[in-house]
Amino acid sequence: MIRKTLEHGGNLDHHINIFGGDKSNWIDLSTGINNSPYPIPKIPKWVWMSLPDKTLIESFKTVARDFWEVPKDSDIISANGTSSIISLLPSIFNKGNVDIYHPSYNEYEAAFLRNGWKVSNTDLRARILVNPNNPDGKYWSSKDILPNGQITIIDESFCDLTPDRSLIRFSNQPGVIILKSFGKFWGLAGLRLGCAIASPETLQNLRSALGPWPASGPALFIARAALENKRWAENNIKNLDHHATKFDNILVKNDIKIIGGTSLFRLIETPNAEKLKTHFAKNHVLIRTFSYSNKIARIGIPNSNHRRFQIKTILSEFKQ
Repeated sequence: MIRKTLEHGGNLDHHINIFGGDKSNWIDLSTGINNSPYPIPKIPKWVWMSLPDKTLIESFKTVARDFWEVPKDSDIISANGTSSIISLLPSIFNKGNVDIYHPSYNEYEAAFLRNGWKVSNTDLRARILVNPNNPDGKYWSSKDILPNGQITIIDESFCDLTPDRSLIRFSNQPGVIILKSFGKFWGLAGLRLGCAIASPETLQNLRSALGPWPASGPALFIARAALENKRWAENNIKNLDHHATKFDNILVKNDIKIIGGTSLFRLIETPNAEKLKTHFAKNHVLIRTFSYSNKIARIGIPNSNHRRFQIKTILSEFKQ
């Protein structure tokens, strides 16, 4: 079966081929990835030369448990990116109906349909909650978790932005799985590291499906250092909120309607999203549009005065 290519942010090479320039003079605001990433620490030679050992894995889990306030009776599995976990989850549970909020991260619907599930909001076997949701920023609560051990997958890839809204305290409940990522808040998408957090019983089949060493030693080493640095995380939240407020002022002054988002991106309403995207691309800035609606677009938050001035100028020159 040929896997259909799904829409995502990024794909900068494609737009460079069309509009010219190179990566050094483009601004990619299409992905929702933090443009001020956690600084990579020096990695010892042994980390590169050895398979991830129990000491490294367990020390990462200890730090992760503390940072995310993971319940004592929940387990943590690391893997090569959250997307690899998403692709496996539908295959390790008995198939049925799955409830997926729309619009949301499209890999979920594709993975569940590929594994014989049916997307529905009745007679549910599973539910997907992206918390906060991408692209509209919607938050979920414990009332949205399915009862009686049915599967509820809660993707918190963006929730390190607002840790008080996390549902991690419910990860020890039967059927509840929390996913965490280092690609958004931490700005380390190239690290390819994600975590699944749930009861040991809920994670049993996922652990078997992933096999030994599902995450690399360098990724675990860097992620452990990041989670240990709580001061960096606290300052990052403040900085991202500051940049988002500044960007909101630019959007409002240009009569752009904000309809959702997080402190890493804004979802906006526009009469012609593709026209706006093309205008940005001609100025070597990439934003995200969606095939299901030409009335909305997602724009990452510019993180400097220089970049904000560039976006302000581009918007001022745009004619609807």
